[in-house]
Amino acid sequence: MMRPKLQFAAALAGGAILAGLAGAAHAEGSGSATLDAVRARGMLNCGIDGNTPGFSLPDSKGVMTGIDADGCRSVAAAIFGDASKVKFTPLTTQNRFTALQSGEVDVLIRETTWTMGREASLGAEFAGINFYDGTGFIVKKAMGVKSAKELDGATVCVQPGTSTELAVSDFFRQANLKFTPILIDNVAEIQSAFISGRCDVFSNDSSALGTFRATQSNKDDYVLLPEIISKEPLGPMVRKGDDKWFDIIRWTYFAMLIAEEHGVTSKNIDTMSGTTDPELRRFLGLEGDLGKALGLDDKWAYNAIKAEGNAAEIWDRNLGVLGIPRGINALWNKGGLMYAPPMR
Repeated sequence: MMRPKLQFAAALAGGAILAGLAGAAHAEGSGSATLDAVRARGMLNCGIDGNTPGFSLPDSKGVMTGIDADGCRSVAAAIFGDASKVKFTPLTTQNRFTALQSGEVDVLIRETTWTMGREASLGAEFAGINFYDGTGFIVKKAMGVKSAKELDGATVCVQPGTSTELAVSDFFRQANLKFTPILIDNVAEIQSAFISGRCDVFSNDSSALGTFRATQSNKDDYVLLPEIISKEPLGPMVRKGDDKWFDIIRWTYFAMLIAEEHGVTSKNIDTMSGTTDPELRRFLGLEGDLGKALGLDDKWAYNAIKAEGNAAEIWDRNLGVLGIPRGINALWNKGGLMYAPPMR
């Protein structure tokens, strides 16, 4: 959902130096400078938002929850066999890419939209899509608006430097409507501004708007407008140049989808050891050496699912409880877009 300013040359250089040093220090390691650095540290550094219900937000006990947070823990479990070996680093829309480029975080799992501009210019790449989203609008019911095409002259609260900001601008220009943007970096501050009446409209990814509405005590006072004005495929991002690390992040997420497709959950995975299904046996580390190919233990996928569950479990406990329908984020064989290549 975000669009950065391209001001990262120094950070790119710093990231390249860090990667080179890590590679030299671990020449006899896994073949992944990032993986070797994570193992040497004993901890995965994962960049998140930290302020969005359903994606990453501390609960009442300070435990980070959400599909992005669980994605971080799944990677830690795949690497260490221990999902707790992760350090969460909350990042803003403005500093998330420099944090990744500089090596402050090993992976960015923070509601970040996959775009050509980002992948071509930031020295980073997307390892997959964990949520298909789109830019939307929410208004107060009292405003009496039923369509975004009725927003001529409205004030719109939006985060600066994001793809949401660009999508909103494009929408109003194409619809030949006027609007006044109210640019606020912090989402919580945007929500407060919207609630207080500082802006007429709050625009963000439709998922974020849905979680905002669902967590309000007076949620019926807010209306999600029907228009979805952009494609926002969100997913984890890694630095370019470390292909094996890219593979680990990508296939850990694919493992969640494959587990769901086979009906494997965190609760029943230990009953599957007698399976004769070839893919499931490779998945469980009972045969083949797919873990070795990644530089991991052959039980890497088992460890990830045992710790955090399959894609459906992660969705249900984080987004399902907020009443957000899975929709196009369902598996391919259930009418959705989620599809994992074969594990063989």
